[in-house]
Amino acid sequence: MLGPVETRSVSPVFVGRATELDILHDALARAAGGEPQALLIGGEAGVGKTRLVEEFAGAAGRRGAVVAVGGCVEIGADGLPFAPFSTALRALRRALPAQVAAAAAGQEDELARLLPELGTAAAGRHDEDGTARLFELTVRLLERLAADRTVVVVLEDLHWADASTRHLLAYLFRTLRTGRLVVLATYRADDIHRRHPLRPLLAELDRLRTVRRVELARFNRTEVGRQIAGILARDPDPDQIDEIFERSDGNAFFVEELAVAAHEGCRTGLTDSLRDLLLVRVEALPESAQNIARIVAEGGSTVEYPLLAAVARLAEDDLIEALRAAVNANLLTAAPGGDGYRFRHSLVREAVSDDLLPGERSRLNRRYAEALEADPTLVPADQRVMRLASYWYHAHDAAKALPAVLAASVEARRRHAYSEQLRLLERAMDLWDAAPDEVRAHLRPVDYTEAYPRPLPERRAATSGGRDPAAVPLGYLDLMAEAAVAGRRCGERERALKITKRALRLLQDDPDPLRAAWFWVQRSRLVQALARGDGRQELGTAQELVRGLPPSEVHAEVLAMAAGWAMLHEPGPEAVAAAERAVEYARMVGAADIELNARLTLGGLMVDAGDIEAGLAEMYQVRELAVAQDRPVVLGRSHINLPSSLEGVGRSAEAAGILREGTRLTSRRGLLESEGWVWVNLAESLYSLGRWEEAADAAARAARRTGQAAKPRGGACLQLAGIALDRGEVAEAARLLADARASYGTHDPMPQNNLPLTRICIGVGAAEGRVLDARAEAGRALDAGFPPGTHRYAWPLLLAAATAEADARGQTAAEPGRAAFLDRLFRAVKNLTTGAPVWLAHDKWVRAELLRAEGRDTPDTWSEVVTAVEPLERPYDLARVRYRLAASVLAAGGDDERARATELLRLAHAVADHLGARPLADAVTLLAQRARLALGHRAPEPAPADPAEALGLTSRERDVLRLVALGRTNRQIAGELFISPKTASVHVSNILAKLGVTGRGEAAAVAHREGLFPADSLASETVG
Repeated sequence: MLGPVETRSVSPVFVGRATELDILHDALARAAGGEPQALLIGGEAGVGKTRLVEEFAGAAGRRGAVVAVGGCVEIGADGLPFAPFSTALRALRRALPAQVAAAAAGQEDELARLLPELGTAAAGRHDEDGTARLFELTVRLLERLAADRTVVVVLEDLHWADASTRHLLAYLFRTLRTGRLVVLATYRADDIHRRHPLRPLLAELDRLRTVRRVELARFNRTEVGRQIAGILARDPDPDQIDEIFERSDGNAFFVEELAVAAHEGCRTGLTDSLRDLLLVRVEALPESAQNIARIVAEGGSTVEYPLLAAVARLAEDDLIEALRAAVNANLLTAAPGGDGYRFRHSLVREAVSDDLLPGERSRLNRRYAEALEADPTLVPADQRVMRLASYWYHAHDAAKALPAVLAASVEARRRHAYSEQLRLLERAMDLWDAAPDEVRAHLRPVDYTEAYPRPLPERRAATSGGRDPAAVPLGYLDLMAEAAVAGRRCGERERALKITKRALRLLQDDPDPLRAAWFWVQRSRLVQALARGDGRQELGTAQELVRGLPPSEVHAEVLAMAAGWAMLHEPGPEAVAAAERAVEYARMVGAADIELNARLTLGGLMVDAGDIEAGLAEMYQVRELAVAQDRPVVLGRSHINLPSSLEGVGRSAEAAGILREGTRLTSRRGLLESEGWVWVNLAESLYSLGRWEEAADAAARAARRTGQAAKPRGGACLQLAGIALDRGEVAEAARLLADARASYGTHDPMPQNNLPLTRICIGVGAAEGRVLDARAEAGRALDAGFPPGTHRYAWPLLLAAATAEADARGQTAAEPGRAAFLDRLFRAVKNLTTGAPVWLAHDKWVRAELLRAEGRDTPDTWSEVVTAVEPLERPYDLARVRYRLAASVLAAGGDDERARATELLRLAHAVADHLGARPLADAVTLLAQRARLALGHRAPEPAPADPAEALGLTSRERDVLRLVALGRTNRQIAGELFISPKTASVHVSNILAKLGVTGRGEAAAVAHREGLFPADSLASETVG
């Protein structure tokens, strides 16, 4: 509005930063080649971050890139949810309207939470998966926009970022894999104190090899001299350079302030106080301009011109004159988009705001609030509710602030900004007692989240006179319920637990069984998530509270939670009964999500109890309904539990098909933790099917994509440990076993975790020759027993224990206590179910191993096992039992059986060699050599089809060499292959020795020369 103004304090010459600018230009070039880039630029206030970004953005625009800038918006001490992303997306929509519409097609209702211009945000259920879905859709939108053009997204002032913005940025940086996209975020480093919420995010992003972090240092004396020369348009006096350099300590903003002050003859009026330095130019302005500066300082990081005019209450000419003075003094500047003003430097705004008297600050906030209430169009639609809440809160008017803050909390929840919702609800709780009774009486609950009883059925007639329950006023406990859920959803579980405990203390004085039961359910979830217990006691208390009460959604939720807990911890008849009651109660009260979840639990329990077909039919139906009705939470769980039950009865191929579909559905809907478990279960089924490379890849994906979720990572580590153990990589298996154990923790033991952990532990101990340790591990499992429904985990454990004892037969150290232990294993076998072909085969197999441990196995024994395993589509298991049958046949003697043994060994060796199962392959080869059996035609021996085999490289060494050829470091190799850096180093050393080279560069050259990796394969690896 004011047009060009004098900006003498800003040097027209871009000073220094050559190295940093080179990094940004390199990132732009990489992005143009299809490799997305993520950068963080930090530095103290005033060091020149904005100027660097502006210089880079200009250069990127001249190269044809689309540049979108968004800044974190601060209002007082608050940040607006997703503000920088909303602003940047809005800029992209202005620049690429058709492309944004096409990229958002079909998901407008979800993306409208960030960009309201796309349409009306979906109503629907609010939960953690809603946030994840929004994050996934945002990343996909950016990737689509950057598919055929270079896009630069700049997010400024992360030190003001709200928690939702931080979470979305972390997700973006972790998952961005494709597109010609540069994401550049800036933050003020000197604000990041030990407890600043951005600090853990920076630490997390530092661990990502895909993120580059740039720290801007202060200028040296030469650079300060060049900056002063640009400001003054002449070479400064050396003494002046020395003085300004000393006083500014190289901070670019302070250099500007001191240079202009010296030029205007104000140097003697300045003090060494930073605050005085920042305020000196404000105090030199006319009173009207000073007043405008104070108003802008309290309005937020940016104030729109119409809003400023309404608050200033000046004639338009007077307002423009005051603004012109502030802009000419380079105190204020036009905001991006040209419709508002902000301080050129946030430090000055902070100094001006801090200089306000308490009453003056309250009065200004009241004027902002009143102006915005009178005309909501004064600010962008997506900021109105939040800003009004902040203005009224800082105006210290509880009667106005409480409803405004609650409205803002609803808006935050609508946008899945649960961290901001929690902060606002806590603020509402602080305001509650100060607000007048008549204000509280007119507050209304907005929805009925997560089965929370508002109002209680038995109070409905007395409280509302038969009216709609929504007419019942909102109560303090309702605020606490919303806050507890918001805290759980955003990961602030400690705060949520404190709120829950406080609510339960209030309910002791005013008993309310249903509400108390609801809070106990929340507490159960939270103590499990916080590793404070298994949640059983809390659920038990909730069950007692609802016992005998009429059916309700809370009652159904309690029963469903209890059934789900029992399925994981103590499966059996009581769990089945709880699931059946949960289904019945949920149907009576119309709680569809609770009903479907309970039915899914019931189906799994039926399968475990032996009613396999009926249980699977129930789970299939739930899955179909979840997909058809688009119920995200049930959808994710159904694609975990159904294939798990299928795998449990040996139908691995069927399970893998559903899991493949599950990876697509959970990814498309942003169900992050569900997606992690889907990949874990897929790894298990692929392993059973003998597709180990795919299984390892699925497990690694699970570990990478689940973020901070511990248990999916534990499952992934366990799957990788099993593969490593079967391939003879015992040290790696032990390391992964320790990682899995740490991820699972000790606070919440479950058979589905503990029994597979014990199985791998037995295998590692046996492989390392620690037979007594392996026996002790198995003994502890036998002491604990195998509850009904845990046979799918118990059979592999018993097989591992029996095999370890059979392999150790004849070892003197293993003999003490051996007979008694074998007897315990025999008794355990008799008590386990064999209701599915896979477990009937395991029954025969374990018994055969126990007979082998006693030297009593025969060819007939192993023939029965082979016959049982052959139909199961488990090639590795079949190879193992064929090897055992061949050994038994050869031990029995007889020339007529040698041909049979040879064929068995040949088949077993082919599978072991294909899977890379070196211990089994070596055992087969050794047995054949001892029996003088030829497993194949060896002369003339053809050259192996794979050049890596000719070089003597194992499959894992081949993987490592591929990454060496791509220039990866040992730490990067470790991260990509899910191994330790030390293990990666050992692999690299072995590769160099086998190739006969002395360095990584020579190894890469050999790989290229021998054609180990096609050029297009390496190129795609580099891009992705």
